[in-house]
Amino acid sequence: MAAPATHYVKSDDVHIAYQVIGDGPLDLLFVPGFVSHIEATWQSPVRSSFFRRLASFSRLILFDKRGTGMSDRGSQIFTLEQRMHDVRAILDEVGSERAALFGVSEGGPMSLLYAATYPERTSALILYGSYAKRSWAPDYPVGWNNERWQRFLENIERNWGTPQGISIEMWALVSKCGRRALPAIRVPPNASLPIFAQRQAPEQPPRS
Repeated sequence: MAAPATHYVKSDDVHIAYQVIGDGPLDLLFVPGFVSHIEATWQSPVRSSFFRRLASFSRLILFDKRGTGMSDRGSQIFTLEQRMHDVRAILDEVGSERAALFGVSEGGPMSLLYAATYPERTSALILYGSYAKRSWAPDYPVGWNNERWQRFLENIERNWGTPQGISIEMWALVSKCGRRALPAIRVPPNASLPIFAQRQAPEQPPRS
């Protein structure tokens, strides 16, 4: 099964990159986390094997959220409602009336909102490694407070594009639990972990 071609759909004032692979009876939309790149992901044997397995029993729909990967950049922080609108634009473009949403990490909250807003267009909801929110609140003490976010974002700005930018030490040091657990971790110092931050991706040249 070859890697699929990348297509674009206009959603408001941006172009959203998407791919479709497989011809199974179930439409399955994979909603990625913090960052993604639908073309580069096929260079990873693990991820390409995972997506091909999903496509063996479904029509798998992949996309890059606005501001990431092959999709257009913007000058604003995108809202869940805007990204939910992008999902509708993709599903309309490929002729999908109902789809199962597979939300990973940051993709989970938007998937939840979409399923609650459009239950008639949602056949199933799958969440992996996701959360209700990321910031602290009196009724959500597991969220990060402003101090932890500040340390995390400062490290990203200082070390983005280097192993330290996504190192396990950086991830662990933002929490007290992580600092206590760090001495017991037996992995190389540059082992990468998924990370999340509400920052815009760099500008890219206009699409020709």
